[in-house]
Amino acid sequence: MSPGPRLFSVLGLVLTAISSAFGELTWSSDTPITLSGPHSGHQLVLLGTARDLTRDATFTSAPEGIVTIDSSGYVRPLRNGTTTVTATWENGSASPRTITVERHGDTIPVSFVNEIVPLFTRHGCNGGSCHGKVGGQNGFRLSLMGFEPHRDRNYVREGLGRRIFRAAPGHSLLVMKGAGLLPHKGGTRVEKGSDDYQLLIRWISEMGSSPESDTGDPGVDRIAVMPADRLTAAGASQQLRVTAYFKDGTTSDVTRAAVYESNDESMAKTDLKGLVHLKDKAGTASVMVRFREHVAVFRATVPLGAPLETTPSPRNLVDEHVFAKLQTLGLPPSDRCDDGTFLRRVTVDIAGRLPSLQEARSFIEDQSPDKRSRVIDTLLESSDYADYFAGKWASILRNQRRNDKHRPETYAFHEWIRQSLQANKPYDEFVRDILTATGTIRDNPPVAWFRNVGGEKERMQDMGQVFLGVRLQCAQCHHHPYEKWSQDDYYGLAAFFTALENKQARPGEGAFLHRSKVALSKNPSSEKDLGPALPGRGPLELSPGEDPREALASWVVDPENPYFARMISNRYWKHFFGRGLVDPEDDMRTTNPPTHPALLSALEQHVIKSGFDLKALIRLICNSDTYQLSSSPNERNGQDQQNYSRFYPRRLQAEVLADAINQLTNGSDSFRGQPAGARAVQLPDDQFAHEFHFLAIFGRPNMASACECERTSTFSLAQAVQLVNSKETSAKLASPLSRVSLLLRENERTDQSRIEELYLRAYSRPPTSEDLVIARRHLEEASADPAARRASYEDLVWALLNSREFIYNH
Repeated sequence: MSPGPRLFSVLGLVLTAISSAFGELTWSSDTPITLSGPHSGHQLVLLGTARDLTRDATFTSAPEGIVTIDSSGYVRPLRNGTTTVTATWENGSASPRTITVERHGDTIPVSFVNEIVPLFTRHGCNGGSCHGKVGGQNGFRLSLMGFEPHRDRNYVREGLGRRIFRAAPGHSLLVMKGAGLLPHKGGTRVEKGSDDYQLLIRWISEMGSSPESDTGDPGVDRIAVMPADRLTAAGASQQLRVTAYFKDGTTSDVTRAAVYESNDESMAKTDLKGLVHLKDKAGTASVMVRFREHVAVFRATVPLGAPLETTPSPRNLVDEHVFAKLQTLGLPPSDRCDDGTFLRRVTVDIAGRLPSLQEARSFIEDQSPDKRSRVIDTLLESSDYADYFAGKWASILRNQRRNDKHRPETYAFHEWIRQSLQANKPYDEFVRDILTATGTIRDNPPVAWFRNVGGEKERMQDMGQVFLGVRLQCAQCHHHPYEKWSQDDYYGLAAFFTALENKQARPGEGAFLHRSKVALSKNPSSEKDLGPALPGRGPLELSPGEDPREALASWVVDPENPYFARMISNRYWKHFFGRGLVDPEDDMRTTNPPTHPALLSALEQHVIKSGFDLKALIRLICNSDTYQLSSSPNERNGQDQQNYSRFYPRRLQAEVLADAINQLTNGSDSFRGQPAGARAVQLPDDQFAHEFHFLAIFGRPNMASACECERTSTFSLAQAVQLVNSKETSAKLASPLSRVSLLLRENERTDQSRIEELYLRAYSRPPTSEDLVIARRHLEEASADPAARRASYEDLVWALLNSREFIYNH
C-alpha cells in the first residue's frame, strides 16, 4: 500500500497511440492498477503520434458502476470490485485493461505530509510572499514551500480553536478564507466544493481522532513524470502523470498533488491538474513538476513545420546534435558565413580583438580548404587568447583591488591565470590549485581568491556557482526549492573552509593563509555542529593535520562529478554563442534543463576524455559549422532564439570595443599603473571600470560577483551618446598619428584604396559596390578643400565605428 492513499494516486494508465492499418491503441504499461480507498484516483493519458488524445478518447468500463471516468480521463472508484476499461478513438481501440477497487468502505486518514502540505504548496499558501515568509502572514505561518512539514504541523496546531474549528470544519477560518468566503488578502485559493476543499474539510474533521496519522511516513525517494519528453504540434495540449516513489518501495500517483511551473509561458502554460497548454510557437518548452522536496521535468518540442528532408553534413559532434534537432523542428539553418565574417567573429571570440589589416587580407586571399581550422589554432596559441580569457576568469574569480596595497596581489593573481591559460594547464588542475591554495599571494597567487572571497559561506557559494554551476544560496536558510540541496549539505560544504586563517607574514609580504583549527560549521536550524561533508557521502573522516580542502577539490574535479565538466562545457558554449545550453550558464539544475541535453552530455564527455583541455573544447566549438553559420536569418528561422539555426549577434564586450576603436583609429588609451600601449582586455582587476568611463558605460563588471551576469551586453542611450559624441574618440581621430592622418599622407593612394583599407580594418571585409558609391560620394563633396577632405574622412571613420556591423560580433 502507498503512504497516504487519499493522494488521488493517479497510478497511471498511459495509452500510446500506435499508427497501424487497424488504428490499434495499446496501453504503455502492464503494471496492475489498483484503486485503494474511496478517495483514490487514476489519471488516464492517451498519446497519439503528435498529440495527446486523453480528452478526445471515449473510455468505457465493464461491468459498470465500479469506477467513473470524467472528461479529463480521471478515474474515481465507486465500489469494490474489478472492471475492464477500454479506450476508443475514431476507428482505433486499446486492448482491455483491468482495474481493481479495494477498501472502498474503509476510512483512510488524510496524510498531512503527503496531502495537506502539498495542497498548501499547490495553491501558493506557503510561498515566500505569503504564509511561508519569515514570521508568516497575519499571525499564520508555514514553512517555505512545505520543506519542514514537522514544523507546519506545529504551526497548524497553534491555530486550533481560531483558524481550525473541528466541530464545524466548514466554518474554520482556514477553510473560509481559503475559499474566499471571508476577506482574504491572498484571494480565493480553493473553490468551495472542489476536491481540495473537501480534502481540507475531511482533514480538519479527523484531527481529533488521528493527529499523528502519518508519523511513519517513509519519505519520498524520487518522482517521475510521464511522458517525460514529447514531440507535439503547436497549439496542442498534453496531460501529464506524476508518480512518487517512496523509500519503502511503494508508489503513489501524485498528479493532482504536484506543482507545475512552465519555464517559458510564451510557449507553455499549465493548470493544477497537470494539463500543459502549448502555444503556437516552435521550440522547446520545459515544465517543472514538484512534489514535496522532489522535482522532475517534462519537455515539449514543437516543430516549426514538417521535418527537414536534409541538413548540412555535420563537421563534428556539435553539428550532429544541433542539426538533428533542427531537422526534427523543421527549422532550416542559415548558410555558412563568408570568410571575412568568420575571421572577425573567431578573432573577437578567441583573442578579444579585431583582425589586423594583414590578417584580413591574407585570410580572404587564402584558398586552402583548412584555413579556418588553421586560424583557430593560431589564435589559441597567441598571447592575445591568454590575455582575453584571463580577464574573463579574473572577473568570475572576483579579482578586486580594494585599495592600492592590493595592487601587487591582484596583478599577481591575474598573471597566474594568464600564464595558466597560455600554457593550457588542464582545467581540473587549475581549479584544484585555487581551492587548495596556501601561503602568501606573492609565493602562491591563487591564495588571492581567498582574500577576494571572504568567509566560509561565500567561498562555498562561489565554488558551487563558478565550478559546478550550482547556486546553493537558498539552502542556507531552507531546503533549496528547486533542487536536492539541504541545509546540512550547505553547512557541510561550508565547513571545508572554516579551518582557514590569515596571519601576517613578514612586513610587506601580505597575509599568510594556513589551516589553524578544527573545521566545523553550525546549522542554525538544527543547532548542530557539522564537520566537512560531501553531498550524498556523509561526514568526512580526516586524520590530524589533514587539510579538508584536498578532499573537497578531489570531489569537485572528479570526472564522475555530474556537474564539473558539464559546467565548464556550458560556460564556454555561452562565450561563443551568447547563451548557454543551460541558461543562465551557472544555474544547472533539474528544473532548468538544457535545450540540447545530448549535446551537453557529449561536450562533457569530450572535456573529460581530453584531460580537461580548454583549448581542445574551444577548437571543437569553433570548428563546427554551427558556430560558422551566418547571422542572417532565412525565411523560416528569424524567430529562433534557442536552437542555433543561425549565429546570434552579440554586442562587443566593453574592453573589446574600446580596443577595436583604437585599432580602427590608431589611437590608444592610458591606464593608471599600466605600461604604454596596454590594451583594455589586458587590465588585471576591477579598478579600471571605475577609472575609465568608457568601460563603465559599456558594462565591464566590477568583479563583485561570481556571476557573469554582472557584465552587461545590452545597448543603451548612454552608450550611443558615447560612441557618437566622445571627446576621446574625436581626439584620436584628430591626432597627427591617427588612421586618417596616416592614410592622407599617402598621396599616391586613391580614395577607393583608402576606403577598402578602412572597411577591412573595421569589418574584415572589402566594401560592397554600394558601400563604395556612398563613401566616394561623401568624399568627393569635399575634394577641393584639404580641411574639409580630412573632415570627410573622419566622418567616414565615425560612421564605421557607430555601425551595428562594427559594434556587434555577427
